[in-house]
Amino acid sequence: MDAEVVIYHNPDCGTSRNTLGLIRNAGIEPVVIEYLKTPPAREKLASLIASAGLAPRDALRRKGTIYEGLADEDPVFGDDALLDAMMKHLILINRPFVETPLGVRLCRPSEVVLDILPRPQLGAFAKEDGERVVDEHGARVADRER
Repeated sequence: MDAEVVIYHNPDCGTSRNTLGLIRNAGIEPVVIEYLKTPPAREKLASLIASAGLAPRDALRRKGTIYEGLADEDPVFGDDALLDAMMKHLILINRPFVETPLGVRLCRPSEVVLDILPRPQLGAFAKEDGERVVDEHGARVADRER
């Protein structure tokens, strides 16, 4: 049995759906946490962000949110304030975060997940928009081929 793989998922997000597809393409059925319905505790969110090598500002979803641009321009928004804002307005948490025995990543773009999956891809995979990410042999498609 594989060690646990967890995805903090938003089914309305194409990047999140593609990431989940890549995990399943490795033959792994992850624990799927729809973080908008079941948010992580503040400490868990802070741990995910730090384990991914990010600061809270790096994990903040800006596009189309109430804080678009504000956090970049206003230094009053320190790490604690940004974490508080993410917990109050869950849509501000960028996604998807994936946690595996090999590490934690914010999987943007979705193929970042390939760096931390404990098993190889089983076959070809293309994103919802048709972009090939993995070839028929389970190998990552080189950037220049995409």
